[in-house]
Amino acid sequence: MKLFFREHLPLIIVNIIQMIVVLSIYILDGYRNYLTAFYSLFIGIVLLTVYLFYRYVTHKNFYRRLSHPTHKLDEVNEILGFAPLPEALTQLLKSQYTEYMNELHLQERKRNDHLTFINQWVHQMKTPLSVIQLITQEEEDERFTSIQEEVDKIGKGLDMVLYAARLEVFEHDFQVGPVNLRKITEQTITENKRLFIKNRVYPEIQIDPNIMIESDEKWLMFILNQLITNAVKYSVGKSQKIFIYGSEEHIEVRDNGIGIPKADIKRVFNPFYTGENGRLYRESTGMGLYLVKEICDRIGHEIKIESEVEKGTTVKITFVV
Repeated sequence: MKLFFREHLPLIIVNIIQMIVVLSIYILDGYRNYLTAFYSLFIGIVLLTVYLFYRYVTHKNFYRRLSHPTHKLDEVNEILGFAPLPEALTQLLKSQYTEYMNELHLQERKRNDHLTFINQWVHQMKTPLSVIQLITQEEEDERFTSIQEEVDKIGKGLDMVLYAARLEVFEHDFQVGPVNLRKITEQTITENKRLFIKNRVYPEIQIDPNIMIESDEKWLMFILNQLITNAVKYSVGKSQKIFIYGSEEHIEVRDNGIGIPKADIKRVFNPFYTGENGRLYRESTGMGLYLVKEICDRIGHEIKIESEVEKGTTVKITFVV
């Protein structure tokens, strides 16, 4: 209604001015039949009111659409009226909706093709890595040990790419069930044993073997892997231990490493943000904690991080389901 009056206010003003001018001309010319003059003025006002009423009735949906944004895409296909202007707007919205849906389907197909390519590529790259691991693990030479360490890094990088790609279709790759917290913690530590040995940092686990939680085992292992890897990496030269505490409500990964500057705490979950520590450790990608936060949000867990420079960092995952 407000938009309707705002649009037609100039028309109303022009009509009033026109009536006043016409009456003034007749009066100045000596016409003195005021009753007829005012009757003519009344007829003009009635005709203007009838026109405005007809205009409002035939364009009501048109003005309603312009005044209130759509909340669903399907609303753009609603008929806005049969007057020329509403019909033109209806056709325009329909054509734009069709073009948008076609572009959306095209981009969806491209995205799916890209995800399929990434998944296939990662799995293809893991095959030669497995062969290299089989060859090098039987050798005692230190050079082969270094190769194994680098292969582990490549494997972790490929896993990160794979999980980042799967995050796009998280709903199709997600299954909540009972998970033994200590078991998956020990399994994650075993997968990182060379990392612990190389950096001379060792885990201390304080989790009851009987604790069961509700979560997605695969995604939770990825989360723990990222947190443990970070704890080890930032503890080198500062501490020889990282601590992992668990209960039915939460799990904590704590280190006594270099810590995170206060200015970086609020931004550590941003993608590609490496902060001050990222300049010291060139291997940082800024994607680990970002993926952890995204996964926690989608699983229904809460993540909190506390840190103090030169005193260490604690990351706490609370199991809220």
